[in-house]
Amino acid sequence: MAFARCILLTTTALFALSTPALAQDDAASDASASSESSGGEIVVSGIRESLKNAIEVKRNLNAVVDVISSEGIGKFPDRNVAESLAHIPGVSVDHQFGVGERVSIQGTDPALNRILIDGHSVASADWGGNSGDVTGRTFNYSLLAPEIVDRIEVYKSPEPWIDEGSLGGTVIVRTRKPLDLKANTISGSLGYNYNDRSKIGNPRGSLMYSWKNDAGTFGILVAGTYDKDSLARAGIEYFGYSSGSDFLTTDADGNYALKNPDAVITGGSLEDLANARYPYGINHAYFKQTRERIGGQFAVQWAPTADFDMALTGMHIQGTYNNFSRSQFVVPGWATSQLTSATIANGLITDATFGSTDLPSTSSELDMNYRKTKVTNDSYNLATTWHASDSFTLSANGGWSKATGGTDPEYLMNVQSNMPFSYSYSANSTDVTYSTDPTDPTAFFRSAEGKDSGTYQLGGIATSKQKDEEFYGQIDGKWDVEDDFFRAVRMGVKASTHENSLVVTGSQVWYSDYLDLSDFDYVLSPSGLFSGLGATGNSNQFATLTSSDVISALQNGTYVDTGLDEGSSFKVREKTASFYAQLDFETGPIRGNVGYRMVYTQDISDYYLYTAESDTYTPTTAKNDYFKGLPSINVSWDINDQIKLRGSIAKVVARPRYSQLAGAFSRNDTQLTASGGNPDLDPYESTNYELSAEWYFRPGGLFSVEYFRREISSYIVTTTSDETLFNNLTQQNESYIVSHPVNASDSTVNGVSVAFQTPIWGGFGIQTNYTFADATAGTDADGNVLNLPYLSRHTINVIPYFESGPFQARVSWNWRSHYFTGIGRLNSVDSTDGYHQLDASIAYKVNEHFSVHANAQNLLDSTYYSYSGTKSAPTAFYKNGRVFSATAQFNF
Repeated sequence: MAFARCILLTTTALFALSTPALAQDDAASDASASSESSGGEIVVSGIRESLKNAIEVKRNLNAVVDVISSEGIGKFPDRNVAESLAHIPGVSVDHQFGVGERVSIQGTDPALNRILIDGHSVASADWGGNSGDVTGRTFNYSLLAPEIVDRIEVYKSPEPWIDEGSLGGTVIVRTRKPLDLKANTISGSLGYNYNDRSKIGNPRGSLMYSWKNDAGTFGILVAGTYDKDSLARAGIEYFGYSSGSDFLTTDADGNYALKNPDAVITGGSLEDLANARYPYGINHAYFKQTRERIGGQFAVQWAPTADFDMALTGMHIQGTYNNFSRSQFVVPGWATSQLTSATIANGLITDATFGSTDLPSTSSELDMNYRKTKVTNDSYNLATTWHASDSFTLSANGGWSKATGGTDPEYLMNVQSNMPFSYSYSANSTDVTYSTDPTDPTAFFRSAEGKDSGTYQLGGIATSKQKDEEFYGQIDGKWDVEDDFFRAVRMGVKASTHENSLVVTGSQVWYSDYLDLSDFDYVLSPSGLFSGLGATGNSNQFATLTSSDVISALQNGTYVDTGLDEGSSFKVREKTASFYAQLDFETGPIRGNVGYRMVYTQDISDYYLYTAESDTYTPTTAKNDYFKGLPSINVSWDINDQIKLRGSIAKVVARPRYSQLAGAFSRNDTQLTASGGNPDLDPYESTNYELSAEWYFRPGGLFSVEYFRREISSYIVTTTSDETLFNNLTQQNESYIVSHPVNASDSTVNGVSVAFQTPIWGGFGIQTNYTFADATAGTDADGNVLNLPYLSRHTINVIPYFESGPFQARVSWNWRSHYFTGIGRLNSVDSTDGYHQLDASIAYKVNEHFSVHANAQNLLDSTYYSYSGTKSAPTAFYKNGRVFSATAQFNF
């Protein structure tokens, strides 16, 4: 009832304020293509025309929408669709690997925002090293080549015809169709990219051909893209924070005593030490990855009459994401009895020294992890539109989408050390120093000393295979009605079945002989690898192996197949059915839509239930279903031909990640952590409010102010607890930090976005926006205050450009303030500090058919800095390097 009253009050207020004004034509023509422009082919060329076209599309829509338009055939503003989305007010992008991948809309988790390509969903998989997105419901934007994109629309307020499942907003990507282009259109590009941190360059290219017959009734479009990136990321990582009580014991009277009575503590008492936090582990991480993407797209379109249209579209993307991680880390948490000195400051143990541990105990490790991984995406859709009469239009579409990913295989080898070391750190520095320089190949070794068996596990070989697949079908109808207020009735039904699975297998490789890196053709990590990260000490360069040596070493050991990893494997089958009814209305300067979407969801989770007492897994199936009603209203009011007001209220839902719905329970026996799912999770629910004022003060000019509010209930967060589990490495029970997803209490997001863009003078122009967002945090079942992931209070974009004759140039500067990322290791409340992203591009049009372009990304090479609770407690420093590219483009 409260929701209904809000709708009534909003509608009444808008009607009461209305005055006669010029009405604008509604560009929406049907439910499946409501944002397609009327009037035939759009010819867009250059920055100014692209921005002008985007403004016109936005102006003619009923909902609160932002649009990015192509600058021309085969020419999108950025190499990555996610990078382009970062220019939109209310949208922020995460750059952990230097490339935009995770898109947050209106302050919500990227996994809670949907992407639709030409109106339908696309299956998604990942490369196995980005665990937070493997089983989400979004799409890896780095896989989508901008060359095939005509326009992107970001719906911040939903309409009933749009698929449910988004909490913040829905991204709709419109691809090109052959009947919209001239016959025998050919577009392509050849380019070269260079990363200054990996110091490797790679080619890239694209080619598109579109044909249609003389009658314009039948056409075929084919396109192909090739893109390759060589990433080299250097990082300092902290494996969570533990309590200083780990260094203490108690005497017979219950008083604190040091495990090493000779240790020297400064800056506080033993009680202060017990209450202080220290980094459980500090890692020097060297990550290299080659991302090679090959994509193909086709569209076959048939429109024998003006009343009938049929289009078959398909997309295949194949990405190779092989990567090699080398991680050298000290673990103070493994050497608590060897503490020799420690300094306490502001509740943190900011520096400490440790003596040698007694074998087989170790205090530091070098992991070498090589993953072979391939990601594929296939999507095929058949859509038809039939104008059965002057007043009735019937449309239908159906299709199939499948994605696969993961690692096949993954080689993990580790060597260890028990030598003394010291650490110190601050918010902008890290020092780790070993007693023996780690460039010495004998500093890290493996030995069976101290073990009765005389053998040790050197590592293992594993596979992790992801599959995400969906079948769907939809029918929509639109009836134009002759009424003074209501103009059209839209109704539709949709059904889908989705399957998301992860199958993990493992093995162990055992050795009996002493081994160190001098037994191989070892190499040294690059000098200067950690420059710019505030890293000092002799740990900044270390001996390591090549990926081929890691594979060889593991293949030469004693192989023990451990089979299926029941704790990590699962399958979730999800069936949905939905129905919507939507009324489009218009009277004088007021227009919009009101409607209701009903959704039924059934989830069937197959997983292995873990029993800690017996350390066993049992095959289990859990079922959960629910029905949700989602009313919404969008109202647009043209005050005059330049000023427009919009308002929207909608109920929305977003479903949990598939892995969260499975009860799978996985463990890390090295770091003593574990995580499980929860098949009883409820979906996220929210009441969304949008209100915007837009001033179209000149062609290509727009000033807008937007207010948004998200009243979120059943928000899912991860909570942790201590549990005793059996450790397969040590063959004994140990205390693990175990995390589970739960539905937390309500949270609210409020925000304001201000955007301005206009041509200025002499070819100069500006596009800029600012977004402020704030959240009222919820609490978990234990009363702990929880933040909303990926919400930055402040986000700024400033994009000046210049365009004159054949020359154009653009600079894009983005800054976002710090944001909460999630609950990390050892229950660490992890956040990422604010950072800058500066990109630039120039282009020169040689003639009507040829142009050349130069781009630079991440010019500032900003440090990606994460911390635990307070900025004085780092969890990660990363550098990804700058990327420079040159491209030649042709169009005929």
